[in-house]
This record gives sequence, C-alpha cells and structure tokens, in this order.
Amino acid sequence: MIALLQRVSQAAVVVDGQTLGAIDSGLMVLVCAERNDTDAEADALLKKLLAYRVFADEAGKMNHSVADVQGGLLLIPQFTLAADTNSGTRPSFTPAAAPELGRALFERFVDQARARHGADKVGTGRFGADMKVSLTNDGPVTLWLQVKPKAPAVAV
Repeated sequence: MIALLQRVSQAAVVVDGQTLGAIDSGLMVLVCAERNDTDAEADALLKKLLAYRVFADEAGKMNHSVADVQGGLLLIPQFTLAADTNSGTRPSFTPAAAPELGRALFERFVDQARARHGADKVGTGRFGADMKVSLTNDGPVTLWLQVKPKAPAVAV
C-alpha cells in the first residue's frame, strides 16, 4: 500500500458540491492499494503513518507524529499512485489493486484510523468519486510511504 502524505494547515474534499471531509492542522493523505495488498499491509501502513514524525518539536525539529499533536487526518483514495510510468506517455494502472480490493482496503484503513486516532479527527473522500481536494501544504512537507506485501514463502 502507498500513502502520499502532506502536512497541512487545512484541507478539504468536495464531491458534487458537498464537503465530505475537512481538517485543520494535520495530514492530508492520498491512499492507494496495490495488487496483492492485504489487511496486513493496510494495518502496517496505518501504524507507520500515525507514528511518522513530521511535526515540529520545541526546537523546530520534526520529532512529533500526527498522533502526538492530535492533528487531523484527511484520507483520500487515490489509485493513480500505483501508476507504472516507465514506458510511453500514458500511465498503466495494472499495479493498482482491482476496484473491489482497493475499496475494501481503503475502507479498512479508514475504519482502523478512526478506531486508533479518533473518529472526530478523521475525514475522508469517496472511493471512485470525482473529488475536488484543496489544501494548504505546511512547510511544504510531502512524503511517500509504502508497505509492500511480503513475498510468499517458497516451498523447498
């Protein structure tokens, strides 16, 4: 699974003129499930995301996590993060999870985030929708996190 996180002072997502999610200070996170991802990758990515230190401490160093600062999370499904751009001038999306799996893993990610970080601190976009995302990047700080599926054990 992939997460592209941006530290923000505010962010919002709108679908069909309706604001679905909005946060003040926190992280706006584009979330993508890849082929072969499972609940284990979703859980590992969320654990890493919640602990990732991108907020300043008293000395101005990035030593605090979104959990430490009780910041908001705006989670946006974004299958295009899995694009293969190695050849040609049009991306291939074969590395992305099939829509059913992608939706299930995104919903799990959101449910677990609400359980671990607080339902009132987590906003979301809508899987498969045409979303309008606005944000004010704070820093700017933009980071890529990825958890790859473990390779299956080889029979000997």
